[in-house]
Amino acid sequence: MHRPRLATAVADTDPPEPEPPQRVPLAAVPPEPVPPADGELIRTASDPAEFAQLFDRYAVKIHRYVARRLGRTEADDLLGQTFLIAFERRHRYSGTADGALPWLYGIATNLIHRRRRDEVRQYRAYARSEPAGFDQQGDPLATEVAARVDAASASRLLNGVLAGLRQVERDVLLLYAWEDLSYAEIAEALSLPIGTVRSRLHRARRALRSALGPDFEENQS
Repeated sequence: MHRPRLATAVADTDPPEPEPPQRVPLAAVPPEPVPPADGELIRTASDPAEFAQLFDRYAVKIHRYVARRLGRTEADDLLGQTFLIAFERRHRYSGTADGALPWLYGIATNLIHRRRRDEVRQYRAYARSEPAGFDQQGDPLATEVAARVDAASASRLLNGVLAGLRQVERDVLLLYAWEDLSYAEIAEALSLPIGTVRSRLHRARRALRSALGPDFEENQS
């Protein structure tokens, strides 16, 4: 008895292999957004909320700098003014793409100049007072002074010298010794030629050397 052709065809044919399951592509994870460089942020920020990114980057350093020169209370006030002025002048920024810090130091320094008498008065008061809790950590200038005299004398000496410096010499010295700015960055911050920065720093350090005596080594590195 012959099987129907259809049945024979079905019986003699291997069953089709199942198709492999298709891979479902995983959802693409978007890359982390790259924060804009200082220059781009300054030039493109359209409102204070966007500009606040610059505050987040540099507020601690600017506040510390102003506090060392005028005290913490004044620093709290001038910090906000520094970034407000920066926002208002953002279209005039001409610094490097990642170098807004000297520009901000320059704005803060100009605000400090308005209270120059308060700053000098503070240094003179410190120079006459007891060195309560003199702390030289993180202050290369104070460390250098204290290496030649005891900490108590270093506190009085340093503040006495700072009080007697000309304003531009004090600016250059403190940006160099406290904030670790290069000659070029100081020149940018204070709108001075680099040669002037070098000469003002030399004079300021010479005043320190004179106060400490001939054993003080001038370091121009």
